[in-house]
Amino acid sequence: MQGFDQEAAAVLLARLAAHKMEAEDDFDVTRWLDRSLIRLCARFGDYRKDEPESFQLRPQLAYFPQFVFNFRRSQFCQVFGNSPDETAFARLALQRETVGEGVTMLQPLLYSYAMGAAPEPVLLDVSSIAPDRVLLLDAYFYVVVFHGTTVAQWRKAGYAEQPEYAAFKALLEAPAAEAEAIIARRFPVPRLTVCDQNGSQARFLLAKLNPSATYQSSAALSSEVIMTDDVSLSVFTEHLKKLAVQS
Repeated sequence: MQGFDQEAAAVLLARLAAHKMEAEDDFDVTRWLDRSLIRLCARFGDYRKDEPESFQLRPQLAYFPQFVFNFRRSQFCQVFGNSPDETAFARLALQRETVGEGVTMLQPLLYSYAMGAAPEPVLLDVSSIAPDRVLLLDAYFYVVVFHGTTVAQWRKAGYAEQPEYAAFKALLEAPAAEAEAIIARRFPVPRLTVCDQNGSQARFLLAKLNPSATYQSSAALSSEVIMTDDVSLSVFTEHLKKLAVQS
């Protein structure tokens, strides 16, 4: 496994799936992806037969199931809410872009901004939402600047216009400037969405996050709950382990 590039492999798998979705009638992409991932984990994973708790993947493959999980939930596979033109455009872009940009399409980048702290990448998970944070999502086709509830209230109260709240003004300006930089260097130009927690436009961020807290089982440390029946990454991984190790 030395030298194996899991990012390049994930993009290659996604490109093949996109081609099959366009070229084959009645192609079940979710079933095909699941079977491909199960075969890979059964072949290259380290485990004891029929013992899911013993399953481990080598570092060269550690993030591959996560890439597949996010691809299954993306607009490439789940076309509801997108026009045929939008779906065809997204799949074409996946075929033409570099591996780095392709990985961003499969698994968007999420950054957190908070007062008194440097910007940092955070998990693509609903638990990353906090009232006093600003999140920046780079999903390639669109960029989202998301204000937590406390930040949104302070912004609406006009604190950013007052000299004594210069740090808060800088908190608002930093993700906005980074979003503009992303838009300036990318073609085709992504759509920019600026939204608040609990606002209608927040769906653009929530649709990309791992639903570790839902209306069925909310996480204690999460300030947001996603109303979905989709399984979380942890549930997906547990099922993958069971199927990979079975005799």
